[in-house]
Formats: sequence, C-alpha cells, structure tokens
Amino acid sequence: MISIRPVQAHEWRTYQALRLSALRDSPDAFGSTYAVESAHSEHFWQERIQTACASEADHVLLADKEGQACGLVWCKLSASEPAVADIYQMWVAPSARGLQAGYGLLDASVKWANSKQAACIRLSVTLTNAAAVQLYKKYGFSPSGEPEPLREGSSLMSQTLVLDLAG
Repeated sequence: MISIRPVQAHEWRTYQALRLSALRDSPDAFGSTYAVESAHSEHFWQERIQTACASEADHVLLADKEGQACGLVWCKLSASEPAVADIYQMWVAPSARGLQAGYGLLDASVKWANSKQAACIRLSVTLTNAAAVQLYKKYGFSPSGEPEPLREGSSLMSQTLVLDLAG
C-alpha cells in the first residue's frame, strides 16, 4: 500500500537520499545531475527543505511504502506566473513502480495546485521516458510548445506538458 504525505522539515535527510537516488537511478529524467547535487552540503539540503516547508508556494510530497519513503515530487507556484504551478523532481523508486505511487504523487500535486487556485499545472518530461509520458498524458496533460534539450549539451529532448485546471 502506498501513501502520499507532505515532507516534514526534519526529514531533510530522507529528501536528500530520495533526490540523490532519483538522480542516480534516472539520470536522463532530470535537468540536474547527481554530480552537481551530491556536492551540496548538509546545510544546503536542510535549508532547502526547511524553506519549502515554511513556504506557501512550495509543496514537497513523499510516497511511502510500508513506512519507507519510496518517491517524491516538488510542486511550486510560479513566482512570475501566479496562476501556474510547476511540478519538479517527480520520481518513484524501482521497488514501488507499478503500485500507483506515481499516480498518487501526481494526483496530490494537482489537488494542492487546485487548492492554491492555480489555473494550470505544468511539468517537463524527457521524451524517452515512456512510462512518465504515459502517466502524464493519461492524467490529462497535453504538450505545450516544442521539445527542447533536457539540459545544455544533451541530445535528449524534454517536452513541457500542461494540465488546465480552470476548465
């Protein structure tokens, strides 16, 4: 059984472990890299989560399986576009894939964005990540704009997807 819950400020080490696991497991799914993020100090990780937990614009969620964190997502209201919420860092551990953890994280993020009166929610997905593309499209996300390189120097392409919440 998978449960979804907000991260707590004291769980910064759990968040750090999940984030670094995600970057190792799925290096082609994120704009950042394991090399960049593993170099951050403990203070950086602690401050990142404490700031998010104190913010009205950030919502970091964990998926739990049998009491162990197995997935995460970061949802954030856009500072420049107040009616837009963005999803970042979506990842589910291999041991929890196929158990609806991804759907649960996505659904909880959309519900949070709705509660914040966001008109739409957007995310980017690497086009070679077929499982993620399928999940997002099945949920109702549609492509917006043209695919772009995942990160500088990458041949992988990333597509922005948007879900209209206002309709």
